[in-house]
Amino acid sequence: MGKRAILIELKDITFGYNSTRDVLRNLSFTFSEGDRVGLTGPNGSGKTTLFHIIMGLLKPKEGEIEIFGKRMHGEADYLEARERIGLLFQDANDQLFCPTVAEDIAFGPLNLGKRHHDALKIVRETLETLGLLGFEDRITYKLSGGEKKLISLATVLAMEPEVLLLDEPTSGLDEETTERIIQVLNRSTVSYMIISQDRDILARTTRRIYRMANGKLEA
Repeated sequence: MGKRAILIELKDITFGYNSTRDVLRNLSFTFSEGDRVGLTGPNGSGKTTLFHIIMGLLKPKEGEIEIFGKRMHGEADYLEARERIGLLFQDANDQLFCPTVAEDIAFGPLNLGKRHHDALKIVRETLETLGLLGFEDRITYKLSGGEKKLISLATVLAMEPEVLLLDEPTSGLDEETTERIIQVLNRSTVSYMIISQDRDILARTTRRIYRMANGKLEA
């Protein structure tokens, strides 16, 4: 087997929301093709912050970030990276903004230059994968919390990303829906990282689990 490509590399990342406390301190981490990584740790330990730094939504005070072999310098670099990395926000309301489910899911593919009929095909296929066929014309803000979570995941999967960053993807979901997401992940060929407090879910979907503590990742 050949050497796996490094997809994301963080070197000595330090970040704080204020000048008195750093959430991340000299954190280094390498994420390679084929990795399935779980992140756990107490609230406020920096897990979500780490995802947002990878996506360029937050800027570290110190350190270097390389994504797909390219050093990240500014917004233009991150725009390119975001086309290849899908981020599922912890709060589905941060992800959904179109009137209907189909419009929300089609937004990403259309933004990537897909033709309208191709985007609609992706919408149907993605909804079918998640067991949600028939949701196309549902009004987004009228969905239940669990349904919003699933549609948020659908918007990410529809982008056909090379990497998934999933922030609490099963939080607030019933057992049947949680099982559906676990099966989708286990069938996936995409490299991914999952933040979850549920050790059982991480054990079933990931190959390595890290705990965020003292501003760093501990295996």
